[in-house]
Amino acid sequence: MTFSISARCPDTGMFGIAVSSSSPCVAARCAHARAGVGAVATQNITDPRLGPKGLDLMASGLSAQDALEALKLDAPHLEYRQLALVDAQGRTASFSGANTLGTHRVATGPGVIAAGNLLSNPGVPEVMVTAFTAGSGSLGDRLLAAMRAAEEAGGEEGPVHSVGMILVRDVAWPVADLRVDWADEDPIAKITALWQHWKGEMEAYVSRALNPSQAPSYGVPGDM
Repeated sequence: MTFSISARCPDTGMFGIAVSSSSPCVAARCAHARAGVGAVATQNITDPRLGPKGLDLMASGLSAQDALEALKLDAPHLEYRQLALVDAQGRTASFSGANTLGTHRVATGPGVIAAGNLLSNPGVPEVMVTAFTAGSGSLGDRLLAAMRAAEEAGGEEGPVHSVGMILVRDVAWPVADLRVDWADEDPIAKITALWQHWKGEMEAYVSRALNPSQAPSYGVPGDM
């Protein structure tokens, strides 16, 4: 049903999360990230409340593992949940309940964690971590390279139809929040194309928010 990758960039402090699923609008439910705090993937039979709560716990100073343990104390129907967290120090933590669907696995590397359920094979998360770690370019480039590697390694048991990616950094809003909420074919290729377009404009939109008088022109008809 879902595979995801969450990571912290040690050079920039940026956090990112990418997730794909056979169900629609996966990122709206499963992808949670906060600047300076971390990222939380909430998946399988998803409880979206656990994402913001996990971020709040890490914002209070808890590590990823301690935040996870706190979540587990009172999360309803925990046996249906799969969670993956990365904190401000790049530490990771994960949980897969007894009712996690199908073949499910978690893999980790320095500052990165990949998790999946209903996988075509148990090696998919490790392939994602390897692709991310070996990748180059920006955090967004590396996350989407990992998603493509997952797909090429077999991905889910069935075809995926939705995908999303969130990037956060030193401003209070996501600098990227890209989604393909439903596609009959290859949503990962579609979000990769969208990212290639957006990443060239991303900094201009940050500048316009912080100081419009010093920002680049808008590049639209009628713009002086």
